[in-house]
Amino acid sequence: MLTVDQLQAGYGRKQVVFDVDLRVDEGEILGVLGHNGSGKSTTIRTILGINKAFGGRITFDGRDVTNARSRANVKAGMAMIPSERFVFADLSVTDNLLLGGANDHDEDRRARRFELVRELFPILVDRSNQAAGTMSGGQQRMVSLGMALMASPKLLMLDEPSLGLAPAVVQQIFGTVRRLADTDGLAVLLLEQNVGQALNIVDRCSVMRSGRVILEESVDEMRARESYWELF
Repeated sequence: MLTVDQLQAGYGRKQVVFDVDLRVDEGEILGVLGHNGSGKSTTIRTILGINKAFGGRITFDGRDVTNARSRANVKAGMAMIPSERFVFADLSVTDNLLLGGANDHDEDRRARRFELVRELFPILVDRSNQAAGTMSGGQQRMVSLGMALMASPKLLMLDEPSLGLAPAVVQQIFGTVRRLADTDGLAVLLLEQNVGQALNIVDRCSVMRSGRVILEESVDEMRARESYWELF
């Protein structure tokens, strides 16, 4: 679904991502692990088209999308949830979800996705008329994930989804992502610092440090390590 070859990226003239290679297949969750400043967020922002690639190639669903506009990539099936809370604070939960599916003109499909989101996150049914900005951090994260799912994505990129959330909420969100990968074939790029949480749902891991991928391992190989300190 996604192949990143020798990606180079950054901000202005400053390069912060160097020759990054990644691959995510349909129905697979790839965990990209690393501390803040390792280049994880810049990588997915460049994949989506928010940042320009300095070099390398990005292929999505069989097409070269290097430096394609983010709007075109979203229409093609990419979705990204940033690390900061991303909801329209003054709008209701329902209105946020409907906005998430605004680019899909198939009314029947939008209705099915809306019911799926409500099934995945029952609390959003109870809070459907509540302003999204008044909800807890975990509930807002559920809203933002629901908005992304309303667009029927083929690739979902999550930036630090566990940040600042209670373990039980993280477990629910991660369980939902794993379910969608298994049942809908959703490809997922999961950026995380929390190695323990990430290893509960990912299939493979890539570790980034100082803008480079320094290690690629299966989840079983990562779990077998006695310590992760040397990686970060």
